[in-house]
Amino acid sequence: MTSPPAVTIAGDALIGEARLFDGLRLDMPAGAWTSLLGPSGVGKTTILRLIAGLDTGARFEGSVTTSDGASLSGRVAYMGQSDLLAPWLDVAGNVALGARLRGERPDRARIRDLLARVGLDGLGGRRPHELSGGQRQRVALARTLMEDRAVVLLDEPFSALDSGARAQMQELAGTLLEGRTVLLVTHDPGEAVRLSARAFLMEAQGLSPIDLPPSPPVRALDAPDTIAAQAALLRRLREAA
Repeated sequence: MTSPPAVTIAGDALIGEARLFDGLRLDMPAGAWTSLLGPSGVGKTTILRLIAGLDTGARFEGSVTTSDGASLSGRVAYMGQSDLLAPWLDVAGNVALGARLRGERPDRARIRDLLARVGLDGLGGRRPHELSGGQRQRVALARTLMEDRAVVLLDEPFSALDSGARAQMQELAGTLLEGRTVLLVTHDPGEAVRLSARAFLMEAQGLSPIDLPPSPPVRALDAPDTIAAQAALLRRLREAA
């Protein structure tokens, strides 16, 4: 992995003549997690897709820049809400999918190591239908790690899991993605508070910062400052809905 850059996206996005967001500027610090929360339809996923260089259906008038001045091409991994596992491939094959699509020889030793790190040691030969929802998301996380990118974009990756599995995946992702520049879109205030170095509430009028505890991520679920920050953020989200 190359050294992770800070990333800035700034500008306007339009769908037809309607403005999705206007005068937006989001600064993501290098090697840390940034979270975006807010009501549906304000453009959070559009921001992720713009940074990833994917089609958004919107016209973007602005720029995506990095602190090192280099292009983000080839430096971004994307993990979405759906695990998108290929049912005809086993677990190891799904982890290696990116390499296969690029015509590269998968590193089998690295695959085994990543599966062990995400708690799936010995399950490389199973098919997706043999896995629980939490296990499938662990495969998706291993596939993201397999890409070994400096910038990682997460679009509500754990929202389909039950609360226990979601907490485990938050801790796992926070540990395994440490040192990368991560942008997380989430509707879960607890997730944002636990994982983020910076967090923002995105509304039609723009971005506003969210107060986070002074303790470093990944923050304990039951820490008083985590609970207090989560409650305060939940109140803001209810007011913004």
